[in-house]
Amino acid sequence: MLAFLDPIRGTDYLSLLLRLLIAALCGAAIGLERSVRNRPAGFRTHTLVCLSGAVAAITGHFIFLGLHLPGDVTRISGQVITGLGFIGAGAILVTRNITIKGLTTAAGLWTAGIVGIAVGSGFYEGGLLATALVLLTELVFIRLDKRIRPAPQYELVLRFDDPKVLSRATALCREQHMTVRDVVVRSVSEGAAFTACVEIQGNAAPGPLWEQLRSIPGLKSVEGL
Repeated sequence: MLAFLDPIRGTDYLSLLLRLLIAALCGAAIGLERSVRNRPAGFRTHTLVCLSGAVAAITGHFIFLGLHLPGDVTRISGQVITGLGFIGAGAILVTRNITIKGLTTAAGLWTAGIVGIAVGSGFYEGGLLATALVLLTELVFIRLDKRIRPAPQYELVLRFDDPKVLSRATALCREQHMTVRDVVVRSVSEGAAFTACVEIQGNAAPGPLWEQLRSIPGLKSVEGL
C-alpha cells in the first residue's frame, strides 16, 4: 500500500469525491479504446459502470461504518458484480456466420465495474493498476492475438446439377486464398440436383466470395454458414 494515499482513504467528502472521480476516469480510459473501435459499449457506458461500482462500494461502507448497521460491507458490491454479467451478455452478439463478437467488450464492462468497486473501497493502487493492465491488454495484446488467432472457418452449402460445378467452386475458393478443408456430398439422387457441404478457411471477405460463387454457371444456390 502506498502511504501517501492514506489521507484520502477516509470517509470525508474530499475522499469520497476523489474516489468517484478516479473511478470515472478509470472507466473512461477503459471504454475509450472500445469507442475508437466502434464497439457496442463505449467510454460513456464504461464510465457509468465503473462509477456505479464505486458508489456501490462506498454505500456498503457507509451503511456499516456510518450508520453502524449490522451486515456485510461487500454484499452490495457482490450483487453489482453479478448484475454486470447481465449487462455484459447484452454486448455479446452472434453473427449470421456463427461468429461471436463482443466478448472483449463484455469482459471490459465487468472489469470496469470491479475497478470501480476497488477504487470506491479506497484501494486506489489496485484500481489504477488494473486499469493500466486492461489498457495494455486492449491496445497491445490485440496485435499478438491477431497473429496467433487462426483464420476464420466457413461452411458452404452448394446445390448444382453438374459435378464439374463443384470443382469450379472449390477452385474459385483457392484463388481467393481460402483453404478447402473438407468436401462432403450430402445427397445424390438420379434426376435431382447435387447438394454438397464445403468447409473452407481463410481471411477472404465472405460476402464478395459468396457473390463470386453465385456467378458460376450451373450453381443453383450458395448458402454460407
